[in-house]
Amino acid sequence: MTEDKALWINQALHGDQDAFGFLVEAYQNQVYSLCFRMLGNTHDAEDAAQESFIRAYQNLKRYDPNRSFATWILSITAHYCIDRIRKRRLPSSSFDVLKAELIPDRYAPEPEKSLRKQEKEIALQNLLKELKPIDRAAIILRYWDDCSEVEIAETLDLSVSSVKSRLFRARKKLAKSWLIYQQTVALKERRTHESPAL
Repeated sequence: MTEDKALWINQALHGDQDAFGFLVEAYQNQVYSLCFRMLGNTHDAEDAAQESFIRAYQNLKRYDPNRSFATWILSITAHYCIDRIRKRRLPSSSFDVLKAELIPDRYAPEPEKSLRKQEKEIALQNLLKELKPIDRAAIILRYWDDCSEVEIAETLDLSVSSVKSRLFRARKKLAKSWLIYQQTVALKERRTHESPAL
């Protein structure tokens, strides 16, 4: 943690709203990224990120300065997203719904490469939605936020051994689903290039 962040945390704990605003700016990308990966679309992610910061501000007196602030804010965010998923039982977004959010830049030097990258991103997002909410949070924290197993355990209120087993099962399920996705794409591409006479 930088000295600035430590100072902002201390000032925020003493009621300085501007200092909390600096913390929001410092952590907004991490929080939004977790929300987007958990909820699957920009609208819900923006709402969830905002609500996470509101909850953090309201519960700032409960923050333990001996604990990582990033872990604390991500814990609030992950639990809020998990609750939203459980309450709403969000339907899996279809490829077309997510595709509308990820329109490639047609003026980019390699629009086809950009489109393929975005299609993979959409596919990965849909595969993440197949995981249980808590497993999804563990995977996102591990591979997008580079959290250690100990940090994930603290964030999700789990034991380290539970985190390890959840990560193992989730990786296995994602790998299997990703292989099926790649086979489907390869088959689709072969059919596209086949002669109509065959």
